[in-house]
Amino acid sequence: MATSAALSTIDGSVLEGGGQILRITAGLAAILGKGISVTKIRAGRDKPGLRPQHLNGLQLIANMCDGTLTGGNVQSTEISLQPGTLHSGQFTCDTKTAG
Repeated sequence: MATSAALSTIDGSVLEGGGQILRITAGLAAILGKGISVTKIRAGRDKPGLRPQHLNGLQLIANMCDGTLTGGNVQSTEISLQPGTLHSGQFTCDTKTAG
């Protein structure tokens, strides 16, 4: 498991500043076993922070790797993910939104 000292910090407001940076960084963190911190999540959007679909995706990734997700709340503008052991198998997630 990654330690808090090994966290890579990602600025979530860069480029288009949407949910894609969350999906990519969380997925790579789980695969590589490296802890991440994402700040300024969706900072330039009308509704900044996590939306339900982003949160559900992050929770799914955390479950897939026995990870610890901190700041995982709707409207959070900062999260951290400490991945554990990545598991294979079939996983599903219903975001209950159009996103």
